Amino acid sequence: MEHIATPKVENVHLLDNINTRNSTVGTLYITTTHLIFVSPKEKEELWILHMHLNVVEKLPLTTSGTPIRIQCSNFRTATFLVHRDKDAQDIYTSLIHLSRPLQLEDLYCFQYRSKSDLPQHTGWTFFDLGAEFSRQRVPSTSWVTCGLNTEYRICPTYPTQLLVPATVTSSLVVGSAKFRSKGRLPALTFYYSATGAALVRCSQPLSGLKGRSPEDEKFIGCIADANPGGKFLYIVDTRPKINAMANRAGGKGYESEAFYPNTKFVFKGIENIHIMRESLSKLVETCELKTDTMELFLQGIEQSQWLKHGKAVLEASIFIAEALTSGTSVVVHCSDGWDRTSQTCAVAQLLIDPFYRTIQGYQALIEKDWLHFGHKFSDRCGFLAGDSREISPVFTQFIDATWQVMTQFPQAFQFNSKYLLAIHDHLYSCQYGTFIGNCQKERQELKLSEKTFSLWGFLTNSADEFVNPLYDHASKTEVLRPSVSPQNIRFWRGLYCRFEVGTHPREPVIDLLTLTQLHTASLEDHAKHLSKRVDGLRSLISTAKASGAVKKFLPSAVTGMAVKQDVEEVNDSELEKVEKRFVELKTALVEKCQSSKICPNLM
Repeated sequence: MEHIATPKVENVHLLDNINTRNSTVGTLYITTTHLIFVSPKEKEELWILHMHLNVVEKLPLTTSGTPIRIQCSNFRTATFLVHRDKDAQDIYTSLIHLSRPLQLEDLYCFQYRSKSDLPQHTGWTFFDLGAEFSRQRVPSTSWVTCGLNTEYRICPTYPTQLLVPATVTSSLVVGSAKFRSKGRLPALTFYYSATGAALVRCSQPLSGLKGRSPEDEKFIGCIADANPGGKFLYIVDTRPKINAMANRAGGKGYESEAFYPNTKFVFKGIENIHIMRESLSKLVETCELKTDTMELFLQGIEQSQWLKHGKAVLEASIFIAEALTSGTSVVVHCSDGWDRTSQTCAVAQLLIDPFYRTIQGYQALIEKDWLHFGHKFSDRCGFLAGDSREISPVFTQFIDATWQVMTQFPQAFQFNSKYLLAIHDHLYSCQYGTFIGNCQKERQELKLSEKTFSLWGFLTNSADEFVNPLYDHASKTEVLRPSVSPQNIRFWRGLYCRFEVGTHPREPVIDLLTLTQLHTASLEDHAKHLSKRVDGLRSLISTAKASGAVKKFLPSAVTGMAVKQDVEEVNDSELEKVEKRFVELKTALVEKCQSSKICPNLM
């Protein structure tokens, strides 16, 4: 409460984002976790987590008051008009402090207590890196577990369990780690058992203009040899070539084909974190334009280059996936191997392995390639007050890339877009401890699995609303090959403009299908229950018919006859009428359920 100077301000106007002349009058509350706007007259409540606040601005004083404008990481924007400038200043100062804590221990997840019956530990044990590698059929004769990173001795931002070629020695591992930025040596992340090709990730070499490492060169050679069916090895640098060359001048850089025989080197031109941050900022500005001019909106989308950057991520991922499916192993890196490397490796696996397109599999993919391999979530998402130049929407681009593939292959994913939105929202909410920290070492030191709830537990508990009704289980063997032609790269209105309230907001068809499917399932369950009752009554009638007397009272609504208080004998013709009535009722129930089912062909 120390940062809350004014916990309650009355007569605050919430301005309409499109027409600022329209507003809703209410009371603004500031708690330790939320900003709450309540309008009793309009029966409206708006709850915004402090951790979702991305930008807080105190605009110049006007004749009506002082506007406080907020922009959230989940792409909600709101402007509050506060009459007293002092109150506005107090609100602004409080929100600045509350939205960017100074220490990780001050984040929301350490205060959050679930209102459900879900135990705190649920979700923390869902993923096991060793089990995931076993599913991929490694370790094997070609790939073995390396124990040199136990207690994070070689690389603190890598998992303790690393898989390396069986022919690699300890000296090669240590030597390669010394030659790679941040000690992030080449390590297996995915083994494609169908072809024997391997996907290996690492960081850039510390080669400079003329530097080289015999250990690293032999290590890369061992990766190529671990795939007997491969004629050569791809080394994919996801950066633009000019960026990699600039890094060479700083003592880093990229591999030379002259020193790494039997390799083919390619650049993929994905821009750095600073370009991506500016791109998303321009996209958000475009989405907030208070104009009906289509030309300005399309011009803003084009100038932001957000779709162009997303296309570059997809193109690199498709290249990696095609290489693996054709039997060629791939080594992928960017600068430090935790941003663009995570993006492209994860999307490539999403295209190849149907398991990663399930609810459980997508969680495993995020755990492995983002959390265990050290994407810097705390820095990139700006959880704490610090250097804003480290913030970048790297994971947002991954979520967007997943959605792009989903739109082209709607039957290939077990989950729907709500699942992606829920993950994205809770990444920034810090309500769960799953994404806190920059690497697994930090998470263990913070004891997050003991002190906080897991996002995976929450999502599993709410799995019904995230199931895609179009999911085709038969597509499990399919390798996806999305088109990256410009007309197939789409603007995701459901993410970037989802809080925009139009005159007639359209509910996505997929959501309607989900609701219809849930309603159908409910009807089927009810029909089964009624069918059992009908069968029970029929059995009762048959018994009564055999004995010549009805021993139970029958409902008059069903039989069409008045039921007397005393047990009577019922003749055969009356019993046959009742039995026929039950059969008709059961048939009607079955037909009703069949008619309510969804026909996929209609889509």
